[in-house]
Amino acid sequence: MSSHPRIGDGLSDAQLERYARHIVLRQIGGEGQRMLLAGHAVIVGAGGIGSPLIQYLAAAGIGWITIIDDDFVSLSNLQRQILYGTADEGAGKAERAKAAAERLNPDVKVTAQAVRLTRDNAERLLAGAQVVVDGSDSFATRLAVSDATMALRIPLVSASVAQFEGQLGLFRGWEVDKPCYRCLVGSDPDRPEQSCSEQGVLGAMAGVMGSLAAVETIRVLTGFGEDSAGKLLLVDALALRFRTVALRKDPGCPACRA
Repeated sequence: MSSHPRIGDGLSDAQLERYARHIVLRQIGGEGQRMLLAGHAVIVGAGGIGSPLIQYLAAAGIGWITIIDDDFVSLSNLQRQILYGTADEGAGKAERAKAAAERLNPDVKVTAQAVRLTRDNAERLLAGAQVVVDGSDSFATRLAVSDATMALRIPLVSASVAQFEGQLGLFRGWEVDKPCYRCLVGSDPDRPEQSCSEQGVLGAMAGVMGSLAAVETIRVLTGFGEDSAGKLLLVDALALRFRTVALRKDPGCPACRA
């Protein structure tokens, strides 16, 4: 990508004004903004992480956003799921998230898939994406997303949050020197899980991780900055600490060896 902004070429006057703060960034510029407008991101989960993620990707001008979530809004969601309000209680999250994204930016096409992603439908639901972002709260769903993105060779941005902590990683496990999500977490789909209702979560931490996931998604689509695949970002709100650790490919990982 050029080291200087390229303005014009395919962007309307309204788009030049809307995305001006991106265009003046030398690492993005007009070329990068056109990449965003031509991009397709699939978001798995429209909850605490998905709420800020969807808003920032829509505002950034991601041309096509697909939202996958079969859940409904409950009052207990509203402490962290900022896409929704009290009047949305009982409504489907995917459709309400689609409506919110469309209100933010008419440039963006939004597709709502009010279905649960499983091993059986994951590849069909994710096919054609340039990047998949997983903010789901089910370990089985995360493994299904990982396996499908591996098979389809789609970069996977994975974000999670629990209590006062968050994790963020970018995975391209089909590459020789890059780990997949299973290299990090293992392969037991029946391992014990604790939900937010059981262990709690600081609402603003979901916002932090969703915003960071948006940054990584834009990085994937435009290529700005350093490649973050193979690194894991750990966020600790209790200590106000951010750490990045290197992830190694697991030589025994069945997904990477396949």
